[in-house]
Amino acid sequence: MQYIGEIISIGVAFSWTATALLSEMGSKRMGNVTLNFTRMAIALIFSAILFWVVTGSPLPAKASTESYLWMMLSGLVGYVIGDFCLFQGYIIIGSKFGQLFMTLAPITAAIMAWFTLGQEIKPLAILAMIVTLVGIAITVMGRGDDNHRLSLKLPLNGVLFAIGAAVCQGVGLVLSKIGMNHYEASMTTPCESWILPFYANVFRCMAGIIGFSLLLMFREGFGSLRKNVTDRTSMTVATLTTIFGPFVGVGLSLLAVQYTSAGIASTLMALTPIIIILPAWWIFKQPITLKSVIGALISVAGVSLFFLL
Repeated sequence: MQYIGEIISIGVAFSWTATALLSEMGSKRMGNVTLNFTRMAIALIFSAILFWVVTGSPLPAKASTESYLWMMLSGLVGYVIGDFCLFQGYIIIGSKFGQLFMTLAPITAAIMAWFTLGQEIKPLAILAMIVTLVGIAITVMGRGDDNHRLSLKLPLNGVLFAIGAAVCQGVGLVLSKIGMNHYEASMTTPCESWILPFYANVFRCMAGIIGFSLLLMFREGFGSLRKNVTDRTSMTVATLTTIFGPFVGVGLSLLAVQYTSAGIASTLMALTPIIIILPAWWIFKQPITLKSVIGALISVAGVSLFFLL
């Protein structure tokens, strides 16, 4: 089917919109680390069920130790560091602004792919970077108290968390691509191409479980986890976040880069800042301003130009 990678990528954008909204709700209710640990565990359970139904075994196909290490590294960067920063950003500045900063992820992915995979970055791509940054600046900057100098209209720590999340997502996506290449080449038994990303994502979730367990131990303790596991609303939000995020969303994002380039996939996935504007207004009563809409459009346009120039 033509453009299947592009179609999957657009679906991922909608999936991540739902994830962002649910994650903001869940992080504020359960806490950042507790929610992340819970959804990693649920994602592993869902994966085991999927494998059992499709292959007759709850375990992913065996491959080389090197491929496992690459996928674990991807999970450490993308899940543990990246999602911790992202969810913390949601708590501070909200999912709408958090997703706006995630338009920096494709740029990071392209730069990382240039370093590691040898994918070309055309000279005019610097223009696209500037356009993306201008779009973000239009949304988050405004006149200061003296009405002359520009100032940041969002908490600085929230902005730094969001930028860190974008960088980690871009790097993690490329590490996943490298890991899947090693995984597929070293598998002991062949498999359908569509399930390979779900196999690979299991090892990313394992890295997430380990990382967030350590964060729980040293940051929040396991009391919050025990409390929220018995709370029906918290577990419903965590389960839905898992379905749209590290299970379906991430699995499909890895599948998308199997059928199209990492750049095109990342560009279409970056539509989330536009898609999220209306539901964020409806759910969280976040105002829709002309400046925020224009900023989001310009930012996403910059991401698109980055790969089309």
